[in-house]
Amino acid sequence: MAAVSRVSRLLPSMGKMLRRGLATDTNTEMKFTFACPASVFYNQANVKQVDVPTFSGTFGILPQHVPTLAVLKPGVLTVFQQDGNSKRYFVSSGSVTVNEDSTVQVLAEEAVLVDDLDASAAQQALQEAQTQANSGSDVEKAEAQIRVEVAEAALRAAQGGV
Repeated sequence: MAAVSRVSRLLPSMGKMLRRGLATDTNTEMKFTFACPASVFYNQANVKQVDVPTFSGTFGILPQHVPTLAVLKPGVLTVFQQDGNSKRYFVSSGSVTVNEDSTVQVLAEEAVLVDDLDASAAQQALQEAQTQANSGSDVEKAEAQIRVEVAEAALRAAQGGV
């Protein structure tokens, strides 16, 4: 019973500390870097939010997000800029790192503006990858299956899906 009494005495002061910490932490900036081997899209740019597709699901990153490391899956990455505009990019794979200091890095294997995707080219790539996934060695089939997943996601993005 004495232990419960000590804990209950600590709770009000802990609540005050938490409220004080939240009230003084007003950093609303998030520095965002996004690149692939062919291009740098953002370099320490101040953005409002970034939505990333990962194998754990798509999630949004805001300033002061909990530090995170995740693997990108093929899909659409959306950047919400400070001016209220947003840009959508198709990413094939890569990684996202969210740091304690509200810096975020996305390193993609391949990335392109969704508006620049060609649905017919994505459809053709999908058909070729599906054909390759049904023949060859186990390694060739596995590589072709990865190309199928990327082409399916690119086709969805090109057709306006997520």
